[in-house]
Amino acid sequence: MGSDSKMVHSPLVTFASMLSLLCLCPPFVILLWYTMVHADGSVTQLWSYLREHGHNGLIEIWPWPTGTALKIIACYAAFEAALQLLLPGKRVEGPISPAGNRPVYKANGVLAYAITMVTYLSLWWFGIFNPSIVYDHLGEIFSALIFGSLVFCIFLHIKGHLAPSSSDSGSSGNIIIDFYWGMELYPRIGKDFDIKVFTNCRFGMMSWAVLAVTYCIKQYEMYGHLSDSMLVNTILMLVYVTKFFWWEAGYWNTMDIAHDRAGFYICWGCLVWVPSIYTSPGMYLVNHPVNLGSQVALSILAAGILCVYINYDCDRQRQEFRQTNGKCSVWGKAPSKIVASYTTTSGETKTSLLLTSGWWGLARHFHYVPEILGAFFWTVPALFNHFLPYFYVVFLTILLFDRAKRDDDRCRSKYGKYWKLYCGKVPYRIVPGVY
Repeated sequence: MGSDSKMVHSPLVTFASMLSLLCLCPPFVILLWYTMVHADGSVTQLWSYLREHGHNGLIEIWPWPTGTALKIIACYAAFEAALQLLLPGKRVEGPISPAGNRPVYKANGVLAYAITMVTYLSLWWFGIFNPSIVYDHLGEIFSALIFGSLVFCIFLHIKGHLAPSSSDSGSSGNIIIDFYWGMELYPRIGKDFDIKVFTNCRFGMMSWAVLAVTYCIKQYEMYGHLSDSMLVNTILMLVYVTKFFWWEAGYWNTMDIAHDRAGFYICWGCLVWVPSIYTSPGMYLVNHPVNLGSQVALSILAAGILCVYINYDCDRQRQEFRQTNGKCSVWGKAPSKIVASYTTTSGETKTSLLLTSGWWGLARHFHYVPEILGAFFWTVPALFNHFLPYFYVVFLTILLFDRAKRDDDRCRSKYGKYWKLYCGKVPYRIVPGVY
């Protein structure tokens, strides 16, 4: 499978984490939904219920997929797939893969995002479809996604064995690792339908925005008005998702697309974990409106927008540096850089430029700091009566710290002495002066 498949943790930690995530993530999604919607957001109340009823309690609260849930998912997925395939877009080349391939994409994410949001709001405004139906069947939708996405991951596993889309594929020799991490780096159906762009961007990230609006509309219908806490939460999440699609071509250069293969970790995560966990602060606020007051609400909103902007500017700075081959301005002056050479799995020698100034001179993964803070600011309108709304912030922190370690280990293996030189110039991994 090449260097990208090597485990960066010990074998015991790797297998324990994979098996625990495979077994625990599906029921956790349902338990989080149930707690947010039916148990007042209280982990203590949920724990008392499960302690009293045991495993049967989980079975009783598990909302099995219904026809309505399946229709909603099918219509949404078909709509997003059609937009991905049919909308025009600029031709964009991804980074050179470990096997020496360069994937080609069609950048039409902003247009797909705009059409999706306008269509969804129009269906509600003109009385054609009420988004509250999505909220009312949310548990059934999550349940259908859990099982359907597992089947989809099995399909990806079989496809990786029988019909890989490129030479960036292969088996580790362990079926659990292959299923969890994936077999293919760039799986496609036909020539043009990129599976990871669909799962990560057009289904997962798009559902984040759709559900944020859904929660807003549901609270409005329940109470006759929107709380300022819900407005702050929704605006910040929509600003973040808008930023994502504006920068989507840059996302295709990140670890998610360029290094992580299409398996349970990425695809099931984007199809299930993103719509359920990433949107959970808004899910909580539906039934727990908080009046922050205009001064507090505007302060949180401003801080959150600033964090999203800094996160965007970090990515923009690096993307511009790469696109211009280092011939650009970083914070008003020529960028500091390291020219690093590496060898692909096919034996070709390539070079990369490593940026060591601007945001990227503060820490090797400084862009994770404003991302975590942004998540905190769109969660803090829920205040602190319950811990569960903050689960996403805690999860995101763990995810990004682990991703930073995996990326550092991968780059150390790829660049060798040049990476050591880079770490000498940029010694901190995430938090300047601390870590």
